[in-house]
Amino acid sequence: MFRLKVTASLLPLTLIAAGCATVPTKTAGTLTTYNHLGEQKGMLSKSRNYVDAGALASVKTVRIVPTTFAQSALSRVKTQADRALVANALDREVCVALSDKFQVVAPHEPADLTVRTVVTDVVPTDKTAAGVSTAVTLGSGAALPVSIPRLPLGLGGLAVEAEAIDRSGTQRAAMVWARGANSIMDNPRVSEVGDAYGLATKFGGEFSRMLVTGKEPEGLDISLPSGQRVKSWFGGEPKYAACEAFGRAPGLTGLVAGKVGAPPEWTDKTPEAPRD
Repeated sequence: MFRLKVTASLLPLTLIAAGCATVPTKTAGTLTTYNHLGEQKGMLSKSRNYVDAGALASVKTVRIVPTTFAQSALSRVKTQADRALVANALDREVCVALSDKFQVVAPHEPADLTVRTVVTDVVPTDKTAAGVSTAVTLGSGAALPVSIPRLPLGLGGLAVEAEAIDRSGTQRAAMVWARGANSIMDNPRVSEVGDAYGLATKFGGEFSRMLVTGKEPEGLDISLPSGQRVKSWFGGEPKYAACEAFGRAPGLTGLVAGKVGAPPEWTDKTPEAPRD
């Protein structure tokens, strides 16, 4: 009976994974050290993690170095505007999520902890396949009681590595992460970075949760979001001014745009300040 229950609980994840793009974890040599990372874990998001819970317990302030792209990932995204979309979505999620526990200061200010993130790989979304999937999904939703999920074609993906170091330069947390879009959980968007944009937020949530809780992320996060996170998700003013550097979430407008397959740049207006 126990085996039957376990099998039944894993079945939805197995079905979702079957319609996923396969994206392996990838390193770019930007972490202070890789020696602390554990074995790869996860079914949807795959990651190797390290967290020093004892050291993080005394952290009060955090600064976020804007996300950059490894040389190998630069060629996978054609324009700086698309790279900025992905990077800002990631940094914004990290900034807002970390604000639940830490005071976030500007990148040039001293802090107890410094977060650095590098995109190591991007699997572009096939815009034609995304457009067809959107049309099929919306059309079936209008004609049938239940809409047809996204077609498992042309799915994109994202690979990232990140770490948090203290004032002495000692690594206190690190994550090497990868995830591909899937046909059930990720809406198609007619943009080459449509999936990478959405997955950047998922990475930001997982990495931030590890820093806030001092524990490796395990499965789905079913905890209720804080009031400041909800406010930020709807495009409101963030808790700390430092988060304004990464723009504000597009809120309900962005949610609706995502449902109809619109490119993320239509609603997410990234800051105009140049990024490294």
